[in-house]
Amino acid sequence: MQMVDERGWWVPALPGSDEDLRQRLAMASPSDTARGMFLRATLDAVRTLGDEEAVLRCQRASGEEKLVEFFTYPVSANLRMVFTAARLLEARSGSISEALRQLGRGAAECFLASTAGLALQLLARGDANRMVGNMPSMYRASVSFGVRSVVWMGPTSCRLTMRREFMPASFQEGLLLGVLQKAKARGARVIGHQLSTLESDYDVSWVA
Repeated sequence: MQMVDERGWWVPALPGSDEDLRQRLAMASPSDTARGMFLRATLDAVRTLGDEEAVLRCQRASGEEKLVEFFTYPVSANLRMVFTAARLLEARSGSISEALRQLGRGAAECFLASTAGLALQLLARGDANRMVGNMPSMYRASVSFGVRSVVWMGPTSCRLTMRREFMPASFQEGLLLGVLQKAKARGARVIGHQLSTLESDYDVSWVA
């Protein structure tokens, strides 16, 4: 469970730490699943290290021997793999948070290359507003958990809320930036706010 202080306020764990992972795993149930494409995207990111032993470490951490793109796997397997990968990429990335962002970008690329991702791009017709507005549908096609919603603040700015979302805010920042870059949104910015272990908000904006 997540940590609270004597006033009942949430005490955040250090992002990417063992405690952060422990808290997220403690809240996961067997019905919380994600598509195999996200786990494979993580392995592809680690493979850039040129170290197959590192790739094997990530796969062993997940507990899954074989990964099929459109099969579903427990989110706990995805969490263990992502946190292991972030630690392996930390030195190259400069920080654990930046490593998580890079893994999020990889997840975006993998999703957008999938059948569901291509359908999303077809519906959006290259328009960043449509792409962002359809993000909740994108998540529903990819994972079994969580609720996401978009509130528009202006023509090219919105707040995306995520509730019961297992991936850290830094990971989601990278994923959202990856989607915006695919839509060729100029000057794209995503600022995440971790409100509690499984709750986060994202201020998303770009230049018209």
